Amino acid sequence: MLSLRKTKSAFGLDFQEMPDPRAPGPGEVMVAVENVGICGSDVHAYEWSEGYGFMSSRLPVTMGHEFSGRVVAAGAKAELAIGSRVTINPGVTCGVCAACRRDDARNCTARDSIGLTRDGGFAKHVTIPDRNCLVLPATVDMEVGALTEPLGVSCEAVLTGEVRLGDTVLIMGPGTIGQGIALMARAAGAGRVLMAGRADAPRFDVMRALGFDELIDIADAPLREQVLDRTSGAPVDVVLEATGHPTSISAGMSVLKKSGVIVAVGIHAEPVSFNLTDFVRNRHQLRASHGTSSYTFTRVLNLLGRDPESYRPMITHRMPLERGLYGFELARQRAASKVMLQP
Repeated sequence: MLSLRKTKSAFGLDFQEMPDPRAPGPGEVMVAVENVGICGSDVHAYEWSEGYGFMSSRLPVTMGHEFSGRVVAAGAKAELAIGSRVTINPGVTCGVCAACRRDDARNCTARDSIGLTRDGGFAKHVTIPDRNCLVLPATVDMEVGALTEPLGVSCEAVLTGEVRLGDTVLIMGPGTIGQGIALMARAAGAGRVLMAGRADAPRFDVMRALGFDELIDIADAPLREQVLDRTSGAPVDVVLEATGHPTSISAGMSVLKKSGVIVAVGIHAEPVSFNLTDFVRNRHQLRASHGTSSYTFTRVLNLLGRDPESYRPMITHRMPLERGLYGFELARQRAASKVMLQP
């Protein structure tokens, strides 16, 4: 089967013809992948950006962790029926370490990641633990279902920021995660959602299609000037940073209210610096959000099930797996928002 793989600790990905995955063992299933999204993390791994060296010892590996498909084979003790429509939680945990025993699976000390450190969904079939499969609501098709994981990351960020009813929220970075944060902030009751980006017309178009029109292009004027102009001088309640650009942290703090929360969601390839005295005097809280939890997956699937079509505008490009490298370049150049591949 054709697979899109990371084969070396350097720029690029390679197509390889691979054998079908092994038959599922106990507690495992084989999934026939129908839709798989190109994630920002995938693009970083493609570029071999700083912070992805953890993959080196596991190469070569078939990438892809935002996918949906059908269960086509099941091992002994697997709980999913053949034909089940599923998406996945990419974090594979050991179940026996101290973190797992205290029901803190995200901090598993032997954690694996489908599509980054073990074979993932950029292929026709993949064998994974059945506990990593999430059954899609009947109202959610495979394409929208493949958005579950990035929406889970976004939902986790909003929970970390403690977005409350009526809050004014600033999101920095209109990519897929930023779009999801906007949707999850709205679902949490935010009164206003401001989105900032730089010369990002295609992804601003997606934001408009999702129902958001308070868009700030920092190529036109400084962030602080534009935000305070829109809020009549009032600082924002919560900032959620999803750019990965080091200066975005201090820029976000410049418009954040006293005792406000700024959440770092983006992966930063360079160190971040900011004025610690201002940080202390303003009692700002800098928090990190990474990954998902069982709660956020449940919440996202419930939201998707109620109104799946409201999320579809996030997907801007669809193409067969064979054109995957073209899709990666579209995503890398920010000419596309979410590229969905079909193996």
